[in-house]
Amino acid sequence: MAEEDAQFPAPNTSHPVTLPDGTRHSGTVFLSAVIDHPRFEVGDYSYASAHHPPDDWAAYLAPYLYDFSPERLVIGKFCQIADSVRFITASANHRYDGISTFPFAVFGGGGREGRPSFPQQVGHDTRIGNDVWIGQGATILPGAQIGNGVIVGAGSVVGGQVAPFSVVAGNPARIVRKRFSSAQIEMLETLCWWDWPIDHILMHETQICGGDVEALIMKAP
Repeated sequence: MAEEDAQFPAPNTSHPVTLPDGTRHSGTVFLSAVIDHPRFEVGDYSYASAHHPPDDWAAYLAPYLYDFSPERLVIGKFCQIADSVRFITASANHRYDGISTFPFAVFGGGGREGRPSFPQQVGHDTRIGNDVWIGQGATILPGAQIGNGVIVGAGSVVGGQVAPFSVVAGNPARIVRKRFSSAQIEMLETLCWWDWPIDHILMHETQICGGDVEALIMKAP
């Protein structure tokens, strides 16, 4: 093992993957190291990958999340975000409770404040739990609430609430199955392995990546 691989990278490492030739893989980033956005919150060790890495990861992942947006995008720890995933946050919304959805105020004709063509409601936060895997090309809709341990299938369009440790797929995304029994999911939600010290996590990688919930519980610090 190369010396640079001997230590697990710190969460503030921009490019945490080392290629066989010793260079850093530019297409994979720890998001907490590369995103500086007032409405975008991300936990330690959550990463995103892109075949064509952007200069601005926040804008790439959430193109409608502006500095002045009322809503937030909150992503937990140890999440895995594949290429071409997009978070469509609430600031992308048009008014849709009347006859037309056209945003006249965007184009002028008077001030924007209070214009009837602007949505008046405050946007809801989009929240992604811990250890969530979002597959290639998935779209996460405004205000989605995705629980811990969820797997989102490639190309899925996900809105609303997704229960912890579910597998969802499709457009609109539906629950394909639960990853564990209800009792086991309750145990995992209480255990919160993602909050353990990283050294303890690495020491018990076998149990965390295995399927024996009771065995993992025995390794809690």
